[in-house]
Order: sequence, then C-alpha cells, then structure tokens
Amino acid sequence: MAKVKVITDTGSDLPNEICRSLNISTVPLKIRFGDKEYLDKFELTNEKFWELCMQGGDLPQTAAPSAGQFQAAYQEAKVQGFEAIICITLSSELSATYQSALLAAKEVQGTIDVTVIDSRCATIGEGSLAIHAAKLAQEGLPYPQIVSEINDKVSKVKVFGTLDTLDFLKRGGRIGAATALLGSLLSFKPLIEVRSGLVEPDGRQRTRAKALSYLLDRVSGFVPISHVAVAHAHAPDIDDFVKKLSEMTKVPVEEIIVTSIGPVIGTHAGPRTLGVTFWVD
Repeated sequence: MAKVKVITDTGSDLPNEICRSLNISTVPLKIRFGDKEYLDKFELTNEKFWELCMQGGDLPQTAAPSAGQFQAAYQEAKVQGFEAIICITLSSELSATYQSALLAAKEVQGTIDVTVIDSRCATIGEGSLAIHAAKLAQEGLPYPQIVSEINDKVSKVKVFGTLDTLDFLKRGGRIGAATALLGSLLSFKPLIEVRSGLVEPDGRQRTRAKALSYLLDRVSGFVPISHVAVAHAHAPDIDDFVKKLSEMTKVPVEEIIVTSIGPVIGTHAGPRTLGVTFWVD
C-alpha cells in the first residue's frame, strides 16, 4: 500500500500545529511589499504582515508559487519515503497556484504519483480538505480512495465571510474610491461567499453585529453540518462568534478549528475579516 503525502499551499491558512501533527507540507505563495518579496509564512509571519499593512501606502501583491517550488516539495516527499502525493490548492479561479502544481506534477511523472486537486475555495475551506486527506492517509486508506473521497468533498465545502472595511478592496483596485467612501460613511459591512471557485458578493449589513448575525443565519440554513472552522484577521469578537456558532450548530467549541487569516487572503480582505467554512451532506 502506497505511503501517501498531503501537500497544500499557504492560502489554506492551516495552523502550524495541525500541519505538524498531520505531516502536511505547505508550499508558500509570494508576498511583495514594493521591491521586497517574502515567502508567505516562511519569511513573513501573519503578525508582521498586518504590521506592514497598517503602515499605509500601497497594499502588497501576491504571486502564486512557481512550478519549481512544487517540484521541490514533491521531490522532498519522495526522499522521505512517500510513494504518492495528493496536492490540494487554492481555487484555480483565484490563483495560478493550481497550474503551477500541475506543471510540477508533469515534471516528476514516472518518479512518484502526484494528484493535484483544485479545492475550488480558499483559506481554511481549502485547508479542511487537506486535513481530511491527511487523516485518511494516516488511517492507511489506499491512495486512489483518498483521491476519490477528496474529489467528492470539494463540492461540499461552503465558505462565507464578512469584511470589516472596504478600504483594502479599494486600495487593491477591486472597487472604486466612491464606492468605498459610501460604504465607509454608511458603515456597510460587505458579505461574501466562495461560490463555484470565485469570491461572490452575498449582501451587506449596516453594522458588524448585524453582519456576524447574518453569517450565523447563513450557516443555520445548512445544519446539520461538519468540518466547521473559522478564520479571522485579528477579529476582537472571535471568541463570542465561535461560542454562538457552536450553540447554533451543536458542534462543540473544541471541535471548531479557529485559525488566523494570513497574507494571501488578508491582502484583499483586510483586518477584522471573519469567515466560516463547513461541509454539507
């Protein structure tokens, strides 16, 4: 039976402790501040990223990992004794990461089996698929069955979120200055959903409290659910939200993964963003 390695990218926002316990490797995207480039997570922590963002000026830019980065990760897995790899990436609609992973898989063809799976989502929604794959690998499930299981679950993952400000979208060129100013004056909190691999608008609320309540209402429409997780960018109300989410879904607090949004998603979402992801049957 093939020994299976799970690899993902840093857009998955997986906590380091989970990566260590499940032996998940992450390939970093690149973050640029002006002429300075960092490897996400490896050379730029979440804390340092937000510190740099708060200094003002232009927002950073993100770039997908190169095929060479993925190839190096595949080759390292082979050296470690793995015989097959499942690589789960950011949605191909949002990033070129998937294409880089595919190109790298072709380069190692014949030396190790690699299956690249497009998560069709982002942040911990993507991460939840990697977690599931790694647990199945640790349980000894055959490689083809793990691939089949993850491909089946891609369409089951839901991701909803609320942004605290439109400033980052404006500074990143995603919306116009007039729209951002209007949203700021009226305290609009945009709501989003990752749908068919794309980030789509899901409404807006006048206050943050109403936006968070809306998120809970959206989740409640899918209960019963599983693989519940929350990602946030220094959200001060995260503990209260997780408690309410647990009460509403009947999922114990200790079973809800809570993670920090990193530079890849944070570049466009901004501070105090809060998102929730889960699987539906």
